[in-house]
Amino acid sequence: MIAKANVQDAKQVYEIIRKHAAKSALLPRPLVAVYEHIREFFVYRVKGKIRGIVALHIVWEDMAEVRSLVVDVRHRKKGIGRKLVEKTLEEAGILNIPNVFALTREEAFFKHIGFKRVAKNKLPQKVWKDCINCPLFPDCDEVPVIFRLKNNAGQK
Repeated sequence: MIAKANVQDAKQVYEIIRKHAAKSALLPRPLVAVYEHIREFFVYRVKGKIRGIVALHIVWEDMAEVRSLVVDVRHRKKGIGRKLVEKTLEEAGILNIPNVFALTREEAFFKHIGFKRVAKNKLPQKVWKDCINCPLFPDCDEVPVIFRLKNNAGQK
């Protein structure tokens, strides 16, 4: 089941991020940042345990980022990642944010959902502020992809 994260989820969300950041799969985030941004997160639970996470981070009035997408290895290839991303798109629609982007190494996954590759210079500079904390900076190996929502709230 996918739900908005709450403060009781923060430590588990942090541990998921920490574990995957150690493998350079995600940017590291301190626990305090997870608490500060917990309302950006959606969690996928199985028997009360968080098995997937994703966040929708608002960048500007017309732009949000899908970030920190992780699905537990034992639960992959079941459509959970897709459902988590679709939940962020639904949330962006409710908030009337027309553009949702991601920086990813999994371009095919996002293209399957309907994202399109975009040139890095098409995204605002503000997007790149987190890159300074990346261990791969300045040699980024991620691809920017974008999803443009229709004008109707919540509709893709």
